[in-house]
Amino acid sequence: MKLIMLGAPGAGKGTQAQILSDKYCIPTISTGAIIRGAIKNETPTGKLAKGYIDRGELVPDDVVIGIIKERLSEDDCTGGFILDGFPRTIPQAEALDSLGIEIDRVVDIEVDDDLIVKRLSGRRECSKCGATYHVVNNPSEKGDICERCSAPLIRRADDNPETIKSRLSVYHSQTEPLIEFYKSKGNLLVADGNGSLDATYNAIIKALEA
Repeated sequence: MKLIMLGAPGAGKGTQAQILSDKYCIPTISTGAIIRGAIKNETPTGKLAKGYIDRGELVPDDVVIGIIKERLSEDDCTGGFILDGFPRTIPQAEALDSLGIEIDRVVDIEVDDDLIVKRLSGRRECSKCGATYHVVNNPSEKGDICERCSAPLIRRADDNPETIKSRLSVYHSQTEPLIEFYKSKGNLLVADGNGSLDATYNAIIKALEA
């Protein structure tokens, strides 16, 4: 199964992608985690991307597409994958098509903007493996430590109110048009993400297995 997760920043794409990854035994490909890893390691791509992310802007398409193409060529993607955070623009979606990659389902998690701002203030991420948690909705059983690799959990620098508003503005102008793009292809599924983690998951599974 080849899936794309759509939704505004903080809609829960990363968390739901992790759960679906475990259920279907396919890897989650998070461009955000890959890029943040490059920033942490101060690679040339990381340094280039850092300025954009710090301003709440999107990393340029050519950089992101190169990262995705390289990742999808790895052996663990032969049985399927979940794309989390890509594509974010129509040109990226068209670039994905040009690579000959057929997507089975596109899951759009819809959440109100006001709720997203509240949610992001409690979001935490593993400093090593990139696993996502939330202090209220999806806390780690180990507190401030990742359940998967036992590394410390951190709050992302771009999860402050002003940057969140900027990211939401970018989402609505540049990423939201993807909803109609995939709707026209007939593979778009919409899930209400305003409820609990379990309610959102159940809505996604119901849509996927309908």
